[in-house]
Amino acid sequence: MVTEEASLPWQQAGWQELVASWIESQIFAYGWQPTGSVEPVHQRPWSVFSRIPTDHGTVYFKAPAPAFRYEAALTRLLAEWYPQVTVPLLAVEPEQGWLLSAGTGDTLRAICRTPEQIPHWLRLLPAYAEMQMETARRVPDVLAAGVPDRRLARLPGLFTELLQDEEALLVGRESGLTPDEYRRLQEGQATFAEQCARLADYGLPETLVHEELHENNVLYGDGRYIYTDWSDASVGHPFFTMLVTLRSIAHWLQLPEEGPELKQVRDAYLEPWTRFASRAELEAALRLAYRLGMVNRSLSWYAGLRDAAPAVKADYADSVPGWLQDYLAADEP
Repeated sequence: MVTEEASLPWQQAGWQELVASWIESQIFAYGWQPTGSVEPVHQRPWSVFSRIPTDHGTVYFKAPAPAFRYEAALTRLLAEWYPQVTVPLLAVEPEQGWLLSAGTGDTLRAICRTPEQIPHWLRLLPAYAEMQMETARRVPDVLAAGVPDRRLARLPGLFTELLQDEEALLVGRESGLTPDEYRRLQEGQATFAEQCARLADYGLPETLVHEELHENNVLYGDGRYIYTDWSDASVGHPFFTMLVTLRSIAHWLQLPEEGPELKQVRDAYLEPWTRFASRAELEAALRLAYRLGMVNRSLSWYAGLRDAAPAVKADYADSVPGWLQDYLAADEP
């Protein structure tokens, strides 16, 4: 049994010194010199993020919680396939999941927090859709890197497994599912499977999904966009991405999700997909994927919290039933 104190690598004795030594050795390998010590940017239950000043600019270090170690292997693949939209990687330690990268650009959140941010999305989302299409043929490599498999054929089974864990769903407890909500989900399993099959019938290729493609995970600099923080990723329906993207834009820019600005964003993302289906079909697929994506997000939280320390589970456990409650509350597409 892993104790709470030892559940995260950075809580273990000697970890900071080990990391500092590794970072220094990688920087020296490039012929660079550190000009300061490792400076923490943030420490969260799922990762540690730090910066290190050098004579060649700031470099960044990221260490994940064990459940998200696949991010290092995935980011290395993306740097090989799509260097123009991936952080400039300096080093990867795949066993630990460590990443070291050069600095590039600012987040969209830092650049602009008003509707003037919308043109950035209109430019970056079509390119992201093209990347998803290209990556569809590379799904075996993505899965081999450890990225969770949430393809539509598997989702009903994963949904059933999730519903068997009443503890994780906090059934009958504060911030959890009510007994009635739990009953409705149990009784709705056949409907969920039918919805998955209906979404598959649109014929869009399943691929890599960035589940948190929001304004703080997109960098902009030198005229290009970088998609970063792939810890929340899966292989599934491409449109699952848009759940958090649309909600985040609406929240941070204080825009109605059904307003004209968000419609522009949806249209920009869907345009490249018109080679697979009509615009009306794509809009219908997006409405369905938007709702099914809520179950996908519940599964992501469930996987991330499964081996977490009790204190972490206590802080974030409501995310697992919360997304299922959103699924129940959403209109049938």
